[in-house]
Amino acid sequence: MATTQTSHGILAESQSAAREHVVELLTKAYWMEVETVMSYLAASTNPDGVRAREVVESLEGDVDEELGHARQFATRIKELYGVVPGSKDFTAEQSFLQPPEQQTDIVHVIRGVIEAESGAIEHYSRIIEETDGIDPVTQDMVIAILRDEQGHKRLFEGFLREYEAEGLA
Repeated sequence: MATTQTSHGILAESQSAAREHVVELLTKAYWMEVETVMSYLAASTNPDGVRAREVVESLEGDVDEELGHARQFATRIKELYGVVPGSKDFTAEQSFLQPPEQQTDIVHVIRGVIEAESGAIEHYSRIIEETDGIDPVTQDMVIAILRDEQGHKRLFEGFLREYEAEGLA
C-alpha cells in the first residue's frame, strides 16, 4: 500500500528531513518514558517503611501517566511516518533511578525521580523549540506532556525539602 502525504506542513514531502528529525526527537522521548515506567514500577514496589508510603503512592500513579506519555509519543511517531522501535533498540540510561542498596532509602528514590523529570523537561523543551513553526501538532502534544513532568518534579522537590527539613536528606 502506498503512503499518501499532503503538500503542506510537516507531512509534506518537502519536509521529510525535518520530519525525520522530529521522529528522532520523539523516539528519544518515547524511550525516556518507557525507561521511566520500568524505573517507577520498581521504585513504587521496592521501598519499605511508613515514611515511604506517600512517595510510593505517587509513583504508582505516575507509572500509568508515564505509560500514557509513551503511548502518545508512539502514536505521533507513527503519524509522522516513523516506526515505533522494538525492545532490541532499547538502551537503559537512568542509572540514577536504579533501586538503592537499602529499601528504606527513600531519599535516593526521590532524588532519582527529580533527575528523571529534569531530563524529561530538558528534552521536551528542546522538542518544543525545534518544532516551533514546523510541527504545531507535536509541539502542542509535548507542551501538555511537559506540564505533567513539571508537576511531577515540583511534587518530588517538595518531598525532598521535607526530608531535608527533618535532617533525613
